[in-house]
Amino acid sequence: MEHIELFFKSIFVDNMVFAYFLGMCSYLAVSKKVSTAVGLGVAVIFVLAITVPLNWLLDQYLLQEGALTWLGPEYAEYDLSFLSFIMFIATIATMVQLVEIIVEKFSPSLYNSLGIFLPLIAVNCAILGGSLFMQSREIETLGLAFNYGISSGIGWFLAILAIAAIREKIRYSAVPAPLRGLGITFIITGLMAIGFMSFGGMLTGGDEPAATEVKSAKIKVIKEDVEQNEAKLKTDLSVADNINK
Repeated sequence: MEHIELFFKSIFVDNMVFAYFLGMCSYLAVSKKVSTAVGLGVAVIFVLAITVPLNWLLDQYLLQEGALTWLGPEYAEYDLSFLSFIMFIATIATMVQLVEIIVEKFSPSLYNSLGIFLPLIAVNCAILGGSLFMQSREIETLGLAFNYGISSGIGWFLAILAIAAIREKIRYSAVPAPLRGLGITFIITGLMAIGFMSFGGMLTGGDEPAATEVKSAKIKVIKEDVEQNEAKLKTDLSVADNINK
């Protein structure tokens, strides 16, 4: 259940483009054609699926405070978290080079279509954001990290695929001259982001029992405080009556 919840939440609720507006440079520049958008989207999924689990391993066994205890108790106090950005970016750059070699080998036409934006995946903030979100949310297992990487990539892929399909259609529409190009693209992106906000409540149903329990516990504590105050007040009144007598 945890894997399913994380999968759908990463795609629809915490979408890299529509919730955090990460990776917008590639999203806007490579979304003129559906075929090009599909190629870049698949590359982003692959890079996220590999880098997020790898960076999870680096974070767990190298970067966190006390992560080096597997080397010996004398390393327990070491904290290498200040190296997170460097290590994460190095991992991402390595995987992007691998993707670039594979695409150039097996699909030269796609390689030429993507142009400079394929190697620029290395500095795509959506890729780095996936690893940093994984770290900040303290994802517990390698399997969940792999799930988060794939689902975040799928979310970005759906976003660029949707805007590419829309841009191909509106090319033949009567768009006002001042809004042609990036203007209408930004407007559509904003509207799509508002639409994706509607998914925000799709996974909150399971939180209602917990919220009810917390509310009941608070009410119980308040009642106990009121009863204690009433008992104390009665005691004070009885003492005052005895003094007056």
